[in-house]
Amino acid sequence: MGKNGQLSITDVAYRPSLGAPLGMDVLDFAELRARGHRRGIDLATPQRPGFHHLIHVGAGTLRHTVDFSEYALGPGSWLWIRPGQVHQYVAEDLATARGTIVIWQPGFADAEAPFEQAPLVPEGPHLRATQLALRHLTHEYADLASIPLPAHIEAVRLLLTVLLLRLAHARPEAPAAHRPGGTFAHYHAAVERDFADTHRVSDYADALGYNTRTLTRATLAATGLTAKQYLDARILLEAKRLLVHTDASGAEISRRLGFREPGDFSKFFRKRDGRTPQRFRAVARGTTRPAVPGENPTTR
Repeated sequence: MGKNGQLSITDVAYRPSLGAPLGMDVLDFAELRARGHRRGIDLATPQRPGFHHLIHVGAGTLRHTVDFSEYALGPGSWLWIRPGQVHQYVAEDLATARGTIVIWQPGFADAEAPFEQAPLVPEGPHLRATQLALRHLTHEYADLASIPLPAHIEAVRLLLTVLLLRLAHARPEAPAAHRPGGTFAHYHAAVERDFADTHRVSDYADALGYNTRTLTRATLAATGLTAKQYLDARILLEAKRLLVHTDASGAEISRRLGFREPGDFSKFFRKRDGRTPQRFRAVARGTTRPAVPGENPTTR
């Protein structure tokens, strides 16, 4: 971990393999390990990719951490990681598990990532459909020479979209409120872009041409949170990323996240997490013991 607030997260840019369609790549776990080695990327350290990851486990178990949530992906599991999320592999699992990873740049496929980010294990007809979609995508991706390159790129783009749509509807209740072009989708994109610039829902409503009640209804339908709660959760997540994965001071993090004063940032964090930023950092890094029931965590 660096000094003077330098990020220790590995920011990973999209670099397709030789001969891959522009904007998308399909590789197995062995190739992922080899590619990480060639590019000097330690896959066991936190990474923040600028592109989508769709992980499918075929055999074995792949433990994976995404933004402080830990998952154990068993056979048949799928996990969709969005650009900008901080994720981390377990090296020994990559060496023993088998599976496929599809990576693509934002905008390559028409389907959007669902708000629900938990792993998915399709069942029944959804299982058969997703397996067929993955096989078809993998075949077309590898069959580079049989049709002109523009047709090849369009074919894999459409097949990836089919796979993503199948996965989106394999959950018991597909999040209809998070459809492309919907109110929440617009709000989600605006929050991702501007959460460090403004913390007021009214600013997003004005910029998007909605009123705050419309944003709140759409956000509640998609996430169960109000528009303000969703915005605050996004700011809190970025604060936790910076606290755990960087040596940035509280004052520097406060400035990065758009707070006027460090004290305002501390109050915001404590109100939503129950701990001071310093306390959260110490516990998350394992440099202090967790709080015990009945004890005030802000006094230690």
